[in-house]
Amino acid sequence: MQWANAAADEDGRVRSGFYMENAHRPARVPAEHSETAYLTNRAIETIDAIGDKPWCLHLSYIKPHWPYLAPAPYHALYRGADVPPALKSEAERADPHPIYAAFMKLGVAQCLSDDAKRAHILPAYLGLIKQVDDELGRLFAHLEAKGLSDNTLIALTADHGDYFGDHWLGEKDLFHDPSVKIPLIIYDPSTEADPTRGKVCTDLTAAIDLIPTFLESLGSEIPDHRLEGQSLLRFIRQQRAIERPVVFTESDYARLPVSTMLDQDPYRARMTMAFDGRYKFVHCPGYRPILFDLANDPSEFVDLGADPGYASIREQLKDQMLDWSATLKNRAAVSSAMQTEYKGKSARQGILIGFWSPDEVPENRRLPAQLGLS
Repeated sequence: MQWANAAADEDGRVRSGFYMENAHRPARVPAEHSETAYLTNRAIETIDAIGDKPWCLHLSYIKPHWPYLAPAPYHALYRGADVPPALKSEAERADPHPIYAAFMKLGVAQCLSDDAKRAHILPAYLGLIKQVDDELGRLFAHLEAKGLSDNTLIALTADHGDYFGDHWLGEKDLFHDPSVKIPLIIYDPSTEADPTRGKVCTDLTAAIDLIPTFLESLGSEIPDHRLEGQSLLRFIRQQRAIERPVVFTESDYARLPVSTMLDQDPYRARMTMAFDGRYKFVHCPGYRPILFDLANDPSEFVDLGADPGYASIREQLKDQMLDWSATLKNRAAVSSAMQTEYKGKSARQGILIGFWSPDEVPENRRLPAQLGLS
């Protein structure tokens, strides 16, 4: 709190990075000792210590993240630069969904919806992104120097986006694209990936696809009775489409002030999104749904959740969500192959239910020891 998340003012007094008015100041910690550089150092040390053995490394940079305070020189790289305006419309505040309205009242939303404050804070955020980019460059250079670039699959992604004033919001908790449309870049050194190298997959993909992708790249069997995702090597190496008609995302706001503001039962303070590539449907227990048509409204300014003209669309996506939730890996301990093997096993073991006499049992379902038994 005194170094990485703190700055010094003109009089040398320590100022907290949690107060976003200090976003223009450099963090007290030097860049080479910041969290971002430390994590890169630990990654390099870990890879070197492993030696020639196979390895899998999850490198989770916390930045860019609040406190929005970047070490020098990153704190000043974008200071004074033109920054893109927030994606928002006054129409969104006219008659918002109750949950959306409550999120707009949160302090972080109020702060980042102020264009002047946002313009003051965003350069620090961009500086933190630049530092991550530089540290990844240092890591990749190390992999190349050790000859590991030709046999290391790399996935660059994030756990969520950030509104940063878009839609009059801050943080990440709703389902507009600034929050849920996360980056996903995969480098596959295999020659099988050469035909798709540099290409963009426009199919519906999700973070849950990463583990199946890693497993398949290792030649391991994918336990699809436990994992919901699909291997993206289907596209990367085979140039085949990812077969997913709808993608789902869940959010829980039980611990946020919003649940108190709405007097919502914590167990019902949840939202679930279904997106089919055009329509984005959000199921909100206790409230009407939210619906966006991204074909006609790519900015997601118009909520169609109560529009009678879209009732059939909402019903269709709600049914798809019900089908998904009702079949959500509820046999996680048993694989598909085991399910197939179990079919008819009771009869093969001599458990014959519903037959009046031995004469009714087909011969191919009788065990040898049972033949002739009455």
